[in-house]
Amino acid sequence: MILSLDEANRIAEGAIEKAKAINIRISVAVVDEGGRLILLKRMDGGIWAANWGCHGKAIGAAAFGGPLDLDEGAKASLLNSLKGMGSGHMVMPSEAGAGVPVYRDDVLIGAVGVGGGSGAEDKECSVAGIAKL
Repeated sequence: MILSLDEANRIAEGAIEKAKAINIRISVAVVDEGGRLILLKRMDGGIWAANWGCHGKAIGAAAFGGPLDLDEGAKASLLNSLKGMGSGHMVMPSEAGAGVPVYRDDVLIGAVGVGGGSGAEDKECSVAGIAKL
């Protein structure tokens, strides 16, 4: 099972649609199940630094399949041990608003990360994008 470019575009457009509705400007990254970038979009007027943040969120969600049930110390230790493997480009998934995995028939097929709003707003946009599948 794969996440196609067409599906990734639908996710990104759904996230951007939600961002417009809540009046924020975002960047959105969609990755495959291995954390490899399928697409990256930034809204006009969005901050350029959000590109790195949203990509890192998507990579983390693909790597772990969602939030981890670990205490903060264990999460920090795990992230530090993985930084070199991903050139330091990963954000750990959390309930508060990092990347969101994409599943089809209970199989991880990719992930989406959004940056530019608050953590809750970013997650809201990610979830709205995934709902477009």
